[in-house]
Amino acid sequence: MKNNNQINVPEARDAMDKFKMQAASEVGVNLKNGYNGDLTSREAGSVGGQMVKKMIEAYERNMQ
Repeated sequence: MKNNNQINVPEARDAMDKFKMQAASEVGVNLKNGYNGDLTSREAGSVGGQMVKKMIEAYERNMQ
């Protein structure tokens, strides 16, 4: 089974990039456009964790 993580809709990619940058800013990680391979695992994980937290909060708001 092939894992395909590519976003096919350009507008969705732009929105996801903006969301990622906002989450990074909120947790104090200096994320830049393009290559971010110099981030520590902790920094990258905190950005991903913040994104998940915000998605869960949005989902819970929409359930009410």
